[in-house]
Amino acid sequence: MKSPLSQIIALVKKDLLLEWRQRHALFGILLYVFSTVFVINLMVKEPEDTIWNAMFWVVQLFVCVNAVAKSFLQENKGRLLYFYSLVHPRYFIAAKLIYNVLLMILFSGVSLLCCILFLGNPLIHPLYFLAVVLLGGISLSLLFTMLAAIAAQASQNAALMAIMGFPLVMPILMLLTGISQSAFAPVVQPGLPGMFALLAGMDVLVIALALILFPYLWKE
Repeated sequence: MKSPLSQIIALVKKDLLLEWRQRHALFGILLYVFSTVFVINLMVKEPEDTIWNAMFWVVQLFVCVNAVAKSFLQENKGRLLYFYSLVHPRYFIAAKLIYNVLLMILFSGVSLLCCILFLGNPLIHPLYFLAVVLLGGISLSLLFTMLAAIAAQASQNAALMAIMGFPLVMPILMLLTGISQSAFAPVVQPGLPGMFALLAGMDVLVIALALILFPYLWKE
């Protein structure tokens, strides 16, 4: 029997292969990023720091919803039953979490590049903002992966994910906008370590909930 790590890696490779075979969806999300940022440029040219920051995280949110949600919603009941007979549910959800984190890191980099190209570069600390963007992409992907897993067990109800996601994603977005605002200021804001610790704690909680609850969801 294969080790848990090898099973998780095999599942991640499977998702990468399926993504490449259905790359029209991948290119569709990239087109969405380019077109959204370009339209923002037509409307506001080079926005102020706070508007730039807010626009970026709005783009990130919708990119995450479109990129992560389909990872579970595209799985039919027969395929899920087949995977249930092959691997443990925790390995399956762990592979989904890892795959969606990698996917969101890619789209986060693309979104940041597009915003800098079309909306200007008001960043005073670009490396700090890049680190926040990567952490934010990871946090959003973890949360929406868990929500997509729940929605997939509710007759593929994507509306359920949106309803549950709204109150859960607001604290994360408020944290991310507050943390990332320091990248536009010459002086670092106080309280940043505590906000980073809170964001990391929320990520750990989401991962723990996904690993604990998903096996029970999959039995249904």
